[in-house]
Amino acid sequence: MPGRVCVFIDGSNLYHACRENLGGRTDLNLGAFSSWLVTPSRQHVRTYYYNCPVRPDAPPEAQKTQQRFYGMLYRTPYFEVRLGKLVPREAHCDGCNTTRQIWTEKGVDMRIGIDMLSGAIKNLYDTAILVSGDADFAEALRAAKETGRHVEVASFVPSRAYELLQVADVCRDLIAADLRPLLVRQ
Repeated sequence: MPGRVCVFIDGSNLYHACRENLGGRTDLNLGAFSSWLVTPSRQHVRTYYYNCPVRPDAPPEAQKTQQRFYGMLYRTPYFEVRLGKLVPREAHCDGCNTTRQIWTEKGVDMRIGIDMLSGAIKNLYDTAILVSGDADFAEALRAAKETGRHVEVASFVPSRAYELLQVADVCRDLIAADLRPLLVRQ
């Protein structure tokens, strides 16, 4: 479908799906990936990328690597980086009767939904492409559709929630063979 397109990337979801489906590879060139999703017949308005910084107690090398990655995204044309935060919480295992601290993403999924709906209401795009398999986005997609927008989902089949299939106008299967040419290191 021709028209103006915004891409909304759930960074953590895409990272884990790439790791599972691309043989451990996660070095997808996100600028090239966005252009590939939009296709030349449509106008790429903007890509929004959502994620969280690494844990504050992460090794310095992991922090530097992530900062280089975000720096590259900030320099990518028509790319916006939106960061949530990681918050600690206690998780109890009934099986071994232990409690440990885990880190949970906060402010990412809601921000994607708000940005998608806000862009639809402001008439910033004709089509939204959500890159995620997370069922939590079904209602945001439905709300964007109710404003007259088209919504597409791009995800690997094994990690795509059935609820997204029910709502999306188009579901695009991400396939390893199609994405390998978009990897940074060939």
